[in-house]
Amino acid sequence: MATQISDTASSENTATDDLRSLHRKSLAILKRLQTHAMDPETGEKAGPTYSISKAAELVDRTASAIREAERDGRLPERERTPSGHRLPYNLAELDHMREVFDTRPWREPEDMPAIISVSNFKGGVGKSTIAVHLAQHFSIKGYRTLLVDCDSQASSTMMFGYRPDIDLGENDTLYGHFHDPELLGVRSIIRKTHFHGLDLLPSNLKLYNLEYEIAAHLAQTRSFDVIDLISQAIGEVVHDYDVVIMDPPPALGMVSMAVLQAANAMVIPMPPSVIDFSSTVSFVDMARTTMEQLEQLGGRARPAYNFIRVVASRVDENKSMHRELLAMMRDVFGGSMLTSIMPTSAEIDNASSRLKTVFELDRPVTSRDVHMRCLKYLTAVCDDIEHDVVASWASRSGEGAI
Repeated sequence: MATQISDTASSENTATDDLRSLHRKSLAILKRLQTHAMDPETGEKAGPTYSISKAAELVDRTASAIREAERDGRLPERERTPSGHRLPYNLAELDHMREVFDTRPWREPEDMPAIISVSNFKGGVGKSTIAVHLAQHFSIKGYRTLLVDCDSQASSTMMFGYRPDIDLGENDTLYGHFHDPELLGVRSIIRKTHFHGLDLLPSNLKLYNLEYEIAAHLAQTRSFDVIDLISQAIGEVVHDYDVVIMDPPPALGMVSMAVLQAANAMVIPMPPSVIDFSSTVSFVDMARTTMEQLEQLGGRARPAYNFIRVVASRVDENKSMHRELLAMMRDVFGGSMLTSIMPTSAEIDNASSRLKTVFELDRPVTSRDVHMRCLKYLTAVCDDIEHDVVASWASRSGEGAI
């Protein structure tokens, strides 16, 4: 018997050592990826830059208007490369142009900021991909944007150059704020990113503990006020922004419900497959049922959404089954479904492997055609959601295409 116990203990120690070794090696790989994603000169992630023609498009003026403003001193004179080419413009410079030309797209103070949850309780549907690209899109277009990572897997946080469980402690996330909100304050954990105008409220694995702690609090107090934790946290800073994008966990747990309570709009990614369609239908029904139960048992108002949009994600239009299911989805969801789609693309996968988005690439990873096609699809999805956001603002609700 002693020998058996000894063998069992030895086996457990070996398993623990193997896991420790795997973890150490994995961290080394993450560090290498993080280093490659950084600018070699600054040691930080670099934001995108744009030619004068693209800059003009983004600030809603002509290239001639920018040149004239530089000549008459309203804008700084543009530096040139040794070969005489005009240097590209970064997002901070675009924001200054919008100030000079009075073309900032900011909402009016009386308009409620858009708080968008990108939700589905099935993993692998492109949730974080859409959330990060959407947040960056609003930043590129000149909106003051906050991305709130509520997923303990922290995929969105990693895209901004962090190794979540190494570079961030529990007090750097909503977890720490919930445990001591008066000491920390939400503003103290919001971080600037390499995208001018885009802030990040990061996440790490510690946030997973909230699932159990919220459930325990509900059981002990019989009070549903704890579901408002994320809403209250965002409420402290929401008027600093035009758009808040929330990336919840891929599960309909306590944190996800708190996110849905905090949101005033929802985007539901759904790939055109039978399994994903069935899962999404279940997600919608469970979300509805849970909100009704909170309303009945907790005496709380059901959240009012300005819009709910289903977006077909990870679409391969070369597959006949995808085309057939896409047509079915459009028939079922009607106007709630975006006409634009997010394709499956090697450009997205290759960019992600470099801890970048397609919006961050300064050159195609695959080919120019693949890159431009992917960029076109992603921009169309983001433009459609931007249109919904602007339409939700009373001061601009009569506006058509952006």
